[in-house]
Amino acid sequence: MSETAIEVSGLTKDYGGGRGVFGLSFAVQPGEAFGILGPNGAGKTTTIRQLMGFVRSDSGSARIFGQDCFAGAARVQSQVGYLPGELALMDDMTGAAFIRLMAGLRGQKDLSYAWQLCQRFGLDVSQKIRKMSKGTKQKVGLVCALMHRPRLLVLDEPTSGLDPLMQNQLWEILLAEKQRGVTILLSSHIFEEVERLCDRAALLRGGRIAAVEQLGELRAKASRVYQLRFAGEQEAAAFAAAWPDAAAKGDWVQLRLSQGEPVARLLAMAAQSGVQDLKTRQESLEDMFLRMYGGRNE
Repeated sequence: MSETAIEVSGLTKDYGGGRGVFGLSFAVQPGEAFGILGPNGAGKTTTIRQLMGFVRSDSGSARIFGQDCFAGAARVQSQVGYLPGELALMDDMTGAAFIRLMAGLRGQKDLSYAWQLCQRFGLDVSQKIRKMSKGTKQKVGLVCALMHRPRLLVLDEPTSGLDPLMQNQLWEILLAEKQRGVTILLSSHIFEEVERLCDRAALLRGGRIAAVEQLGELRAKASRVYQLRFAGEQEAAAFAAAWPDAAAKGDWVQLRLSQGEPVARLLAMAAQSGVQDLKTRQESLEDMFLRMYGGRNE
């Protein structure tokens, strides 16, 4: 049986005032892509900093490939490709010089894959870092995280500052790394990103884990969302009152049907009530998480 890639048990870091993380427990298996989802301030970066050994936890434990993340930080970091949420680069260096510096610190001599990544990201490494845009600096950070082909990638908000074309390029690279057997831990507040790559995800709220879900199983349970427009607010309100869990807003009504629920009854009732327009879509992962674990105000 292979060792667990990441094992977190009861991890707590309390900064006071409700800030920090509290009693986190989860495990990530080798070759798995695992997402940490949550709004800004939920504790995603605090969790990652403890995993990287930058912060000592108040209680609990965190281990990567069996090594304590704080006591064995140097050994852990040598096996990880890490992209921080806030990059700290050396402004007076060019991109190429910084990449060479990071490779030298790891003892990496072959930079052929680094230059391949630069080409894929369209990164001009001759430019001074201080003159780079946020997105260009993000590309430098990604090259440094990926170039030594690590066993584990820990990425904190990896698409920050990237345009849609570069985001797609990054997903292609990460999916290829996943197929190669690399373990990936991805932090994001964007559900679509996690859904695209990850096998499982933990939903973090207020520094605590609200749920850990298999994304494939969640997708299979997705409902269908229907939006119906009526002649006026009164007609919409009357229809919503007659249908379980329907919500009216102005002359529109929104409701969802679980898989297997008959659509014919809904359409028949809508026609009798004078429906003017109908839209439908598959429930998103974000919809499901908020319905199951979040409040309306979220």
